[in-house]
Amino acid sequence: MKRIISYTVLLVIILLGIIFAVLNAQPVQFDFYFGSTEQPLSLIIIVTLILGSLLGILASFGLIVRSRREAARLRRTAELAEKEVANLRAIPIKDRH
Repeated sequence: MKRIISYTVLLVIILLGIIFAVLNAQPVQFDFYFGSTEQPLSLIIIVTLILGSLLGILASFGLIVRSRREAARLRRTAELAEKEVANLRAIPIKDRH
Protein backbone atom coordinates (compact mmCIF):
# COMPACT_ATOMS: atom_id res chain seq x y z
CA MET A 1 0.00 0.00 0.00
CA LYS A 2 2.80 2.39 0.91
CA ARG A 3 4.50 1.67 -2.42
CA ILE A 4 1.32 2.47 -4.37
CA ILE A 5 0.95 5.80 -2.57
CA SER A 6 4.58 6.75 -3.20
CA TYR A 7 4.28 5.84 -6.91
CA THR A 8 1.09 7.88 -7.16
CA VAL A 9 2.74 10.91 -5.53
CA LEU A 10 5.76 10.53 -7.85
CA LEU A 11 3.47 10.32 -10.89
CA VAL A 12 1.59 13.47 -9.82
CA ILE A 13 4.88 15.34 -9.34
CA ILE A 14 6.12 14.24 -12.78
CA LEU A 15 2.83 15.28 -14.40
CA LEU A 16 2.97 18.68 -12.69
CA GLY A 17 6.55 19.10 -13.93
CA ILE A 18 5.56 18.27 -17.49
CA ILE A 19 2.60 20.67 -17.35
CA PHE A 20 4.89 23.36 -15.91
CA ALA A 21 7.41 22.85 -18.72
CA VAL A 22 4.74 23.00 -21.42
CA LEU A 23 3.10 26.14 -20.01
CA ASN A 24 6.47 27.93 -19.69
CA ALA A 25 8.09 26.87 -22.96
CA GLN A 26 8.54 30.39 -24.37
CA PRO A 27 12.20 31.35 -24.77
CA VAL A 28 13.64 34.16 -22.69
CA GLN A 29 16.94 35.99 -22.86
CA PHE A 30 19.30 34.80 -20.10
CA ASP A 31 22.23 37.16 -19.43
CA PHE A 32 25.21 36.16 -17.31
CA TYR A 33 28.76 37.45 -16.83
CA PHE A 34 30.36 35.85 -19.88
CA GLY A 35 27.55 36.19 -22.39
CA SER A 36 23.91 35.56 -22.94
CA THR A 37 21.71 32.84 -24.32
CA GLU A 38 18.08 32.26 -25.14
CA GLN A 39 16.58 29.35 -23.19
CA PRO A 40 13.06 28.19 -22.30
CA LEU A 41 11.76 29.80 -19.12
CA SER A 42 10.93 26.44 -17.55
CA LEU A 43 14.53 25.22 -18.03
CA ILE A 44 15.96 28.35 -16.38
CA ILE A 45 13.56 28.05 -13.42
CA ILE A 46 14.28 24.34 -12.92
CA VAL A 47 18.07 24.80 -13.16
CA THR A 48 17.87 27.70 -10.70
CA LEU A 49 15.79 25.58 -8.31
CA ILE A 50 18.31 22.71 -8.49
CA LEU A 51 21.29 25.04 -7.96
CA GLY A 52 19.56 26.68 -4.99
CA SER A 53 18.83 23.28 -3.45
CA LEU A 54 22.44 22.18 -3.90
CA LEU A 55 23.73 25.40 -2.33
CA GLY A 56 21.33 24.94 0.59
CA ILE A 57 22.55 21.39 1.14
CA LEU A 58 26.16 22.54 0.93
CA ALA A 59 25.49 25.33 3.43
CA SER A 60 23.88 22.96 5.93
CA PHE A 61 26.55 20.25 5.52
CA GLY A 62 28.71 21.65 8.35
CA LEU A 63 25.75 21.68 10.71
CA ILE A 64 24.90 18.08 9.82
CA VAL A 65 28.47 16.90 10.42
CA ARG A 66 28.63 18.76 13.74
CA SER A 67 25.36 17.22 14.96
CA ARG A 68 26.48 13.71 13.98
CA ARG A 69 29.73 14.14 15.89
CA GLU A 70 27.79 15.38 18.91
CA ALA A 71 25.43 12.39 18.71
CA ALA A 72 28.40 9.98 18.56
CA ARG A 73 30.01 11.68 21.56
CA LEU A 74 26.78 11.48 23.54
CA ARG A 75 26.39 7.81 22.62
CA ARG A 76 29.89 7.06 23.94
CA THR A 77 29.14 8.98 27.15
CA ALA A 78 25.89 7.04 27.63
CA GLU A 79 27.68 3.72 27.10
CA LEU A 80 30.30 4.63 29.70
CA ALA A 81 27.59 5.66 32.17
CA GLU A 82 25.72 2.38 31.59
CA LYS A 83 28.92 0.39 32.20
CA GLU A 84 29.56 2.33 35.40
CA VAL A 85 26.02 1.69 36.66
CA ALA A 86 26.37 -2.02 35.84
CA ASN A 87 29.67 -2.16 37.76
CA LEU A 88 28.15 -0.39 40.76
CA ARG A 89 25.22 -2.81 40.79
CA ALA A 90 27.63 -5.75 40.76
CA ILE A 91 29.49 -4.59 43.90
CA PRO A 92 28.17 -6.43 46.97
CA ILE A 93 26.83 -4.30 49.77
CA LYS A 94 28.75 -4.85 53.04
CA ASP A 95 26.90 -4.25 56.25
CA ARG A 96 29.19 -2.83 59.00
CA HIS A 97 26.83 -3.36 61.94
